[in-house]
Amino acid sequence: MISRRELANAIRILSIDSIEESKSGHPGAPMGMADIAEVLWRCFLRHNPNNPKWFDRDRFVLSNGHGSILLYSILHLTGYDLSIEDLKKFRKLDSKTPGHPESFQTIGVETTTGPLGQGLAAAVGMAIAERTLSANFNKKGFNIVDHYTWVFVGDGCLMEGISHEVCSLAGTLQLGKLIVFYDRNNISIDGNVDSWFTDNTRKRFSAYNWHVVDSVDGHNSDSIFNAIVLAKSEKNRPSIIICDTTIGFGSPNKSGKEICHGSPLGTLEVELTRKKLNWENTNSFEISNDIYKKWDATKRGARLEEDWNNLINSYKKKYPFLYDEYIRRMKGIIPINFINSINKFIISTTSNTEKVATRKSSQNTLEIIGPLLPELFGGSADLSPSNLTMWSGSKSIKKFSTGNYIHFGVREFGMTAIGNGISNHGGFIPYTSTFLIFVEYAKNAVRMAALMKIKHIFIYTHDSIGLGEDGPTHQPIEQITSLRIVPNLSVWRPCGALETAIAWKYALNRSDGPTALILSRQDITNHSINESKIKDIIRGGYILAKTRKKKTIDLILIATGSEVELSYKVFLKLEQLGFSVQMVSMPCCDVFDNQDEEYKRSVILPNVVQRVVIEAGVSNFWYKYIGIHGICFGIDKFGESGSAECLFSKFGFTVENIVKKINNLYIVSSI
Repeated sequence: MISRRELANAIRILSIDSIEESKSGHPGAPMGMADIAEVLWRCFLRHNPNNPKWFDRDRFVLSNGHGSILLYSILHLTGYDLSIEDLKKFRKLDSKTPGHPESFQTIGVETTTGPLGQGLAAAVGMAIAERTLSANFNKKGFNIVDHYTWVFVGDGCLMEGISHEVCSLAGTLQLGKLIVFYDRNNISIDGNVDSWFTDNTRKRFSAYNWHVVDSVDGHNSDSIFNAIVLAKSEKNRPSIIICDTTIGFGSPNKSGKEICHGSPLGTLEVELTRKKLNWENTNSFEISNDIYKKWDATKRGARLEEDWNNLINSYKKKYPFLYDEYIRRMKGIIPINFINSINKFIISTTSNTEKVATRKSSQNTLEIIGPLLPELFGGSADLSPSNLTMWSGSKSIKKFSTGNYIHFGVREFGMTAIGNGISNHGGFIPYTSTFLIFVEYAKNAVRMAALMKIKHIFIYTHDSIGLGEDGPTHQPIEQITSLRIVPNLSVWRPCGALETAIAWKYALNRSDGPTALILSRQDITNHSINESKIKDIIRGGYILAKTRKKKTIDLILIATGSEVELSYKVFLKLEQLGFSVQMVSMPCCDVFDNQDEEYKRSVILPNVVQRVVIEAGVSNFWYKYIGIHGICFGIDKFGESGSAECLFSKFGFTVENIVKKINNLYIVSSI
C-alpha cells in the first residue's frame, strides 16, 4: 500500500535529482509544497495530460516560478509529454524544462512565471475570463465553461506590490472560483522573513473580501484536503489557503533554512534526504511503477474530457450558433466580416482631414470593431474618459454582473498582468490602457506579454509633452524608446485616423505577440491620403510626400505620430526653398524593419546623406536610420509645465527652428 507521503516524496526526489543533475535550481519550495501538490493534482484538479489545451480544464499557476521543477515533476508523473530525459535536462539550453515555467516552451504550463506576483495576477485574469466566458455561453443544464483557477504562491509573491493590486480587485469582483495556496514557510533568500515581512495575512485578505482558510498543516494530506473542500464551498469570494510548511522538507541538515532556497542540496545531502524520507530507490530519477500508476492522470483526464465533449455536443445541437462562436473564440479565429468591415472603415478614413486626437480616432475605430468582436475585453487604470477606451457597447463587469470592460482602478501593473492572464486563458482579446508615462509602473508585465508571444493590446495615450500643463512628471520622454527596444513588442505611433485604424487592424490580426498603440491627447490634422498608400502604411513606414523638382533627393524627413503634421509643414517650407525632399511617416519601426531590403531602401534612401527625424522623445533610438551625420529633433531632458503650444515652441518643435537648422546643416555639408 503506497501512502500519500510516498506519492508526495516522488515529487521531492525527482526535484532534488533534477536540481543536482543541473547543479542549479531551487529545491526548497518543491520539497515544501509537495504534499499540497499531491492532494490538489490527484484529488481535485480537472485536467487531461493527453490534451493539455482542453478548453474546460482547470488552470494551475505556479506563481513562485523559481520552484519550476515542482511543476515539471508533477507534469511528468501525471502523464504529460515530459520525460525523465527532459527532467535530466532541467535548466539546460533548449530543454523543455527551463529555469522558470515558460508557457511557450513547456506543455502544461499555463503562463510564464518568475517575476514574483505576476503568476498570481495572471491567475486573477484567468478567473475573470472563466466567469465572463461562462456568462457569455452557459445555458441552463449546459455549463460548458466551468473550471477553477488554482495558484501556488510564496512569501515573496505576497511581498510584491502587485499582489496587493490584484488581490484587492479579485475580492471586489468576488471571484469565487479562484483558489490560492500560500506556502507560509517564513523563509526567503535573505533568511527568516521576520525582519521584513510580518503582515497579518489572514486580516489582510479578509480586508480584501477573501475567504481565508488559515493554519493548514501543509504536510498533512487530510488537513490540506479538508481545506480545499472548504474553499470550494465558498462561491462568492476568492479563497486563500494558508499552509504552514517547512522549506526543504525532508532534508536532514538544510530544511527550514534559507540555504535550501536557491542552491542544490549537494550529493551527500541528497543521499541523506533519501534516507530521511525512507525512499528505497537509491538510483537517481528512479520511480517505481506502482507510484507511476497512482500518479497517472491520463485515464481520469480522458473521462473528464469525454464527459465534457458529450455535454458540448448536446449543446451544439441545441445552440448551434453559440457553439460555433465559442469554438471560434477559443481558437482565436478572427471572423471574416470583421476583416471586411475594418477594411471598409480604413478606406473611409483616407479622405478624413478633420483635426482630431489619435486617442479619439482609436475610440472611433473601437465603435466599428467592437460590435464585430465580442471577444474584445477592454479596461483602463482609472483613466477611461481620458484614454477613450470605452465605446457605446462597453459594459463594465461588477460583483455579480459580467460585461466586456474592467475598471481596474489605479493599478497599472496589476491591470497589465491581469490582461496577460485573460489572454492566456483564451476566448478573449484583452486591451488595457493608461497614460504613456505610467507604462513605467506596468513595464515588467508588458515584457512578460512579449516574452509569451500573447495577443494583448496596450493603449497608451497622452504620448508627449503635448499633454500640457501637468508637467514633467506626466510627460513621457523616454517611454516610447523603452517600449521599442522590447523584443517582440510591436509599437505603433499613428499620425491620424487612417494610421490608427491600420494599427488596430494589425494588432488584432497579429497572433505572435502584443502590440502597443501610442496615442495623442492633442488634436492632429489628418492628411488626405491616397488609397494606394494603405498597403505601404501596413509595412510600418512609407513615403507620405515627395517633391518632384529634381531627379535626386536632397534630404529625407522622418516623423511619427503628432509630429508628422509638423514635419509636413516643414516639408512644404523646404520645398518652397528649393529643396528636393522625401517625407516619411514611420508609425511602426519594428514592422518597417522586417520589410524586404528593397522596400526599406526605397523609403529611407541610404544613398542620401542628409536625413532628419522629428519626434518629441529621446533621440538616440533614431540614429540607426539617419546615421551619425543625421539630425534628430528630439527631447533629451525632462519636460516642463505649460501649454502644449508653449512647450513645443520651447523645445524647438516649430517650423522656423527646424527649417533653419536643416538649412544650416545642408549648407555646411555642401561646402
